[in-house]
Amino acid sequence: MKNGKVKLQELNQDNWYDCCRLEVSNEQKDYIEPNAISIAQTKFEPTLKPYAIYYEEKVVGFLMYNSVKEELDGYWVYRIMVDKKYQGKGIGKAATELMILEMESVLSAKRIVVGYHPENKGAHQLYSSLGFVDQGDRFGREMAVIKSIS
Repeated sequence: MKNGKVKLQELNQDNWYDCCRLEVSNEQKDYIEPNAISIAQTKFEPTLKPYAIYYEEKVVGFLMYNSVKEELDGYWVYRIMVDKKYQGKGIGKAATELMILEMESVLSAKRIVVGYHPENKGAHQLYSSLGFVDQGDRFGREMAVIKSIS
């Protein structure tokens, strides 16, 4: 899947280690687990779908979603991150758009849900710009926002 200079590729033996080496900014470290933990999680939860985010043929991010419905009758996005050196270039938004298109076509998703810490302003801005709406749902210390697809 490709959107301009951004593309998604399923996690594989050639890109998993590059994903483990990616880092978020210091301000974001309290809001997201390291990619290595997410990658390990996929080995125990086979419905999770991990992807490397490429920008100009270089691994710059990681995302992962669940391919089965969960709470709020939706498909959940588990991780979206872009390395701190590549943030602010629209890569996260382009990658999220690609992921949404895949979830629509492969899963016939009508409802996509993502949870994030309410103080994570970058996540809030990203998801709001893509049509995710806060309907007041909370799970622990995270809020859940929903994108309805018609």
